[in-house]
Amino acid sequence: MTIKSLRLASILALLTTAALADAKKPNIVLIFTDDQGWGDVGCYGLENGKTPELDSIASEGIKFTNFYVNCAQCTGSRAALLTGCHYQRVGMPTVFWDTGTGGFHPSETTIAELLKAEGYATACIGKWHLGHRPGYLPVDQGFDYYFGIPYSNDMKFDPKLARSESMLLRQGWTKAKLDDSKAVWKRNEVPLMRNREVIEFPADQKTITKRYTEEAIRFIREHQNEPFFVYLPHTMPHKPLAVSEAFEPSSKGGKKGTEALYAKVLEEIDWSAGQILKTLKELGLDENTLVIFTSDNGPQYGSTAGLRGKKSTPYEGGIRVPCIMRWPQSIPSGKTCDELATTLDILPTVAGIIGAQLPSDRKIDGKDILPLMKALPGAKTPYESYVLLYRNGCVRSGQWKYYPFNAASDHKGNLPKDDPRSKAPVQLYDLSVDPYEKVNLAEKHPEICTRLHKAYKDLKTEIKQNARPRGE
Repeated sequence: MTIKSLRLASILALLTTAALADAKKPNIVLIFTDDQGWGDVGCYGLENGKTPELDSIASEGIKFTNFYVNCAQCTGSRAALLTGCHYQRVGMPTVFWDTGTGGFHPSETTIAELLKAEGYATACIGKWHLGHRPGYLPVDQGFDYYFGIPYSNDMKFDPKLARSESMLLRQGWTKAKLDDSKAVWKRNEVPLMRNREVIEFPADQKTITKRYTEEAIRFIREHQNEPFFVYLPHTMPHKPLAVSEAFEPSSKGGKKGTEALYAKVLEEIDWSAGQILKTLKELGLDENTLVIFTSDNGPQYGSTAGLRGKKSTPYEGGIRVPCIMRWPQSIPSGKTCDELATTLDILPTVAGIIGAQLPSDRKIDGKDILPLMKALPGAKTPYESYVLLYRNGCVRSGQWKYYPFNAASDHKGNLPKDDPRSKAPVQLYDLSVDPYEKVNLAEKHPEICTRLHKAYKDLKTEIKQNARPRGE
């Protein structure tokens, strides 16, 4: 064999090895809904509606029963998910408004940037809400492609957004009206973007779940021969609620009408997940695709299945969310994990799965939860204490849930002064016997309160000293 042919053989061998390595990397589909409560999925006790596709993900994979977000509002929760850091650590607010500026600092590493560096094709299809001005869109944060509404669907148009020449204008809007400095921007009239430009205004929210699904499927088909990451942060079920024609409820108006519409919104999200799974199976990709479904915080309209509090509170109903995962090649079917896990853990876990290095120059708060995902014997939560600094804060440690504030002084869900939970200066609940947080045990277990308060104060102090700036 000649030297030239030896070199060619070596190159081919290297290419083959690289191809095999890529083939072993799992595709990742991360579905992240907006304001979907712990009780808004069939396998978590949904009563109003049905979610057979999501239930099948749970039955063919694993269901987490103690899965937490890092913030009970939109931006903070998404920031933590995509960076693996407490949202305060990366300088992000609880909510970016449509007039807001900035976003992730360029030095931060998102899941998309981590995966793109490892050869993944990356797409964000849906609600971004982490900065919509130039330099802070998904395509500036590691995503090859973006399609979606850049913030919450109840916000207004930002006239500083770049617009496509072929932008579709609806509901009486014209280019001249858009350019009018006296134009009245209405709530719920939001832009639809592709990459860096607005392509439709106002977005037709009735079709948004359907179009997100179609875009996700198209991206999967286009990149089926390489590892891909699809981040699908649905706009729904955040208000205003909307569904496509095929899911229109028969009841309209009043409380019953809202309940019927909400159920249909959940059913369309479920249908979306089913269409994605169907596509993965058709392409022979489902065995080695990790599908994760979870929500950004507790519900505004929906169900917490009895958990205390809802969106915008640090109570269980505000921060405990449904989470199911399916990856037939590595996750056994029909499993349930009762151990504590969080959205912070997705980034470091994904890094471990694909062999990527986490940033060495900055702290990542999340943990690798692959042993929990695989339901390995004896696998335990990596958290001695999970501390949230959202609003007045809370700490989850084993069976205990601690709040360093009196229930009567809470931001939402205040209790009457004659309620027993209001009497102690702090709150402590044993979730193993009291998951609905009805009996405040703070006065009976001062030593536990002291221990958990120290964990709360330590993290608060550490983050204050080491918080990183956001981009402006």
